Amino acid sequence: MTAQESLNLINEVLNNSRKSILSKNGKHFILWGVLLTIVSFVIYELWHTTGNPNWNLLWVAMPIIGFPMVIIISKKDADTPQNAISRQISGLWLAYCAFVMLIFVASVFFLKPMQMNLSLIIVLLLGFTECASGIMLKNWTIIISGCILGVGGAFAAQSVQSAEQLLLFVFGGLIIMLTGFIVKSQYK
Repeated sequence: MTAQESLNLINEVLNNSRKSILSKNGKHFILWGVLLTIVSFVIYELWHTTGNPNWNLLWVAMPIIGFPMVIIISKKDADTPQNAISRQISGLWLAYCAFVMLIFVASVFFLKPMQMNLSLIIVLLLGFTECASGIMLKNWTIIISGCILGVGGAFAAQSVQSAEQLLLFVFGGLIIMLTGFIVKSQYK
């Protein structure tokens, strides 16, 4: 086998790996988009109705509900071997979760309420993580939706205050869901 044939084979394996990951990841985008939309809308309604920002503590419901659901919807994919790309993407999203949880805990226990613009930080991290996933998967739908979510969300988070910021996450959840449906339709 020539050097060029080896490179072509490696590229083919990587592209097949990306397609395999994308065919399975659409449902994950849909799941997390639905969860983000529902949880943020519930928190918005409770905060808006009561005037109490402490309802933000309900954000912990996302990983409590989401991670077991990921395990359930991924059961039939368990026989698919992991590869470097899938491990990197999993690591990227786990790092996102760790950053968000640490920032959330720090803001609850060490800062005065609203001293840190959590919405701005979280939406930037979310958009960046989605965009980076799209870059690794070479998928423009994911790259563009991550940019829209991160950059658009950052501007919105700076211009909207109090409970209304949560509507930003409702919109963000809808973007993530739409991304999932598009990816799912591209890689049936």
